[in-house]
Amino acid sequence: MYETIKLETDARGVATLMLYRPDKHNAMSAQMMAELSRAAADLAADDAVRVVVLTGAGRSFCAGADLGWMQAQRDMDAATRSAEAGKLAAMLGALNTLPKPLIGRLQGNAFGGGVGMAAVCDVAVGVDSLKMGFTETRLGIIPATIGPYVLARMGEGRARRVFMSARLFDATEAVDLGLLARAVPAFALDEAIEAEVAPYLACAPGAVAAAKKLARDLGPRIDAQVVEHTISALAARWETEEAAEGIGAFFDKRKAAWMP
Repeated sequence: MYETIKLETDARGVATLMLYRPDKHNAMSAQMMAELSRAAADLAADDAVRVVVLTGAGRSFCAGADLGWMQAQRDMDAATRSAEAGKLAAMLGALNTLPKPLIGRLQGNAFGGGVGMAAVCDVAVGVDSLKMGFTETRLGIIPATIGPYVLARMGEGRARRVFMSARLFDATEAVDLGLLARAVPAFALDEAIEAEVAPYLACAPGAVAAAKKLARDLGPRIDAQVVEHTISALAARWETEEAAEGIGAFFDKRKAAWMP
């Protein structure tokens, strides 16, 4: 049914949604985005599912965009690039509006779009050894599609500390920034996730879904207009000389012109 993700549900109704490209550090391909969108729809429709845990296989939670997907976009026109960005936006939107609690279990690093995936979780717990970062500007592009979810999670003030610089930050700072609720040693991660899961099993599922929707309704606006704005901003950025230089330098394994 799925090739880039795994989905399992236990007897309690706790579903584990696992990114499953460990050899690629769970980088997001077009196929993975489509499968995640489909899984979100399946989970939303399954009354037996009470809680969803989002995690990754292997050493990394999610390294961001798949390199092949990025490379292919260099040869696309603006309209096709916008359609590709729309796939990521649709996946993030599906997870963000999932009418079940979504708990992020970050067993490893998260970069770029991987940080966006952590941001759409209702709560995220990560290992204390992980690194995170919005690495897009190093390539001459911007963290546009994930932007609404990141800003909703972090707030503008905290986001501006890391949103534009592409610097990596550790788990302690991720907690301070609001991306992680807690950072724990690897051996304690499953226990910490269980502590987040267990309270929901004593709650009325419909009330949980309604409360989550209310929280989203009262939070920062993330509607079709906002999403389209982010897609347009990213597509426009891809058309710049900086994007051509940054992406080209990355794949040529050389320094971009602006680097010291």
